[in-house]
Amino acid sequence: MLSACVLLSLVSGIPGRALQTETQAATQAQTQGLPQGTPQSWAEAAARNEVAIIRQQGTFSVRYLEHKIDSKGDTVRIVIESKQGGVARLIQRNGKPISRSEDTAERARLQYDLDHPEDFLRHHRKDGSWRANAIQVVQLMPQAMINTFGPGQPQPPGATTRQVVLDYRPNPKFHPPTMLADLLTGIEGRVWIDAETQRVTRIEGHVLHPVDFGLGVVARLAPGGTLEFEQIDAGSGHWMYSHLSEHIVVRALMVKTMPENVEDSSSQVELLPSLLSYQDAIRKLLAPTPPVP
Repeated sequence: MLSACVLLSLVSGIPGRALQTETQAATQAQTQGLPQGTPQSWAEAAARNEVAIIRQQGTFSVRYLEHKIDSKGDTVRIVIESKQGGVARLIQRNGKPISRSEDTAERARLQYDLDHPEDFLRHHRKDGSWRANAIQVVQLMPQAMINTFGPGQPQPPGATTRQVVLDYRPNPKFHPPTMLADLLTGIEGRVWIDAETQRVTRIEGHVLHPVDFGLGVVARLAPGGTLEFEQIDAGSGHWMYSHLSEHIVVRALMVKTMPENVEDSSSQVELLPSLLSYQDAIRKLLAPTPPVP
């Protein structure tokens, strides 16, 4: 569902050397009203949980409305996440219900996926690669980033539980072991972690300087880009994204410059009582009146 660039915005950690000792952190927490523990320990805990969230995908079914604004327009879809991947039915375009002909085309597309499982499964095989890439980036971030407590611990609007706020910036001693890891050398930002569940609820990042992939031959990420990502508990400890804002510029193969401007949010989220196959999810979407949460 999310582009590879969102990997930039994941916070995490493999256990590593903390920037402060636990004793120093406890003293600082008492004198400055900061959370117990070190910034690194909070990043590590959030990271372990983020990896668990990524691995949990495909083990539960959730239904929601997706509102997306990008270069293709302003659309709303009903989405059901199934065991084999997400399925969706377009219901609005540019703030209005889709036309009868568009609805007929949507139904035909979904019926094709239902009748041709091999095509559907081939299309969604890339989901496994995305998860592997996301986990790789998440597990490298504690080495790649220096974490500190955000001054004043500003809480996001509408927060109902305490959020631990970390600021992160590139670690100059980090040497990316893979081309994908190059993503981590040119961003900084802020992350909010729910103090009770130790899950990331919001993260912001911006590109500090050009980031080259494959010495700039494969792609270059331009400076000044911004990313925002939020996630929520959909129920019973099953977490999913609730908002993505991505405004970046990528130059691919040293030739084509591709701006990526995406606003993507979910609403009316409902955790379904059982894990659905993609076929059962499509049948729900093909109902005469598609079930809206």
